[in-house]
Amino acid sequence: MSHTKNRSRRNLRQTLSRIAVATIITSATQLASAQEVKFGNEQADTTRITSILISESRQSDQGNIDRIARLFIDTPYAAGTLDRDSTETLTVRLDSLDCTTFVENVLALAYTARERRQSWRDFTYNLRRMRYRQGEINGYPSRLHYVSDWIVDNISRGNLREITSEIPMVRYGVKSLDFMTSHRDLYPALADPDNFNGMKNVEAGFSNHRYPYIKGNAVKNKKVSSALRSGDIICFTTATRGLDITHMAIITIINGEPHIIHASRTAGKVIIDPLPLADYIHRNRNDGIRVLRLRVD
Repeated sequence: MSHTKNRSRRNLRQTLSRIAVATIITSATQLASAQEVKFGNEQADTTRITSILISESRQSDQGNIDRIARLFIDTPYAAGTLDRDSTETLTVRLDSLDCTTFVENVLALAYTARERRQSWRDFTYNLRRMRYRQGEINGYPSRLHYVSDWIVDNISRGNLREITSEIPMVRYGVKSLDFMTSHRDLYPALADPDNFNGMKNVEAGFSNHRYPYIKGNAVKNKKVSSALRSGDIICFTTATRGLDITHMAIITIINGEPHIIHASRTAGKVIIDPLPLADYIHRNRNDGIRVLRLRVD
């Protein structure tokens, strides 16, 4: 009988030991996963991401971009949140956004929801896939700084589809991108020769880059405005030498007119712009627009 009890105790200790080891491994894996991401506030951000994804799972149209974008209205505007560390790390901040991080976060949430996933880790995986070349972080130049680069890379991997060429009155421009290295003093990370040379190599791939766009004054045409849908991503082109895009936003349709939801530097927060898109473009003298849609196969 005593032998049986001893065996039972040994078995119990072994079982508890295996559970403890498994718990440690799981905790270590979770910790490693968390350490790959820099959050503005880890607890608040992961909780909010999970809450949004769970809420989306209850919707018949999971991953509705317009609906998710509206959740960020009144979020403060902050520029340069991805450039505050010397080491390139996936940064997640939901408490302050610029026009690019606003669009990226909304798209990553929508993509994750459409995959019917509810974990913040799935969100960060998709955010990395959208923000970095081939979805891999390999230093500062691996981030898709130029929106044209972001478009080409994400289209090639099936994340986005550009519909600009399908819209009436489309035209084509040609531009060489070199604004970043030509204005090295504006980008602290380019003080590092490796980062500078890496960005030079990126820009070399966009010499005489041909792209479709809709001229700014054409957006007021009903054939153009009626082709836009809520949830479309709008990229505002510029005539500035060496630069492709100056602003990004998400379309929302109000009373039949396209407006934009965007992180506005002027307003200092995420807003639904009160002006219809055509009037916004006229007021800001935007050169034109490119239009994209999220894809989930």
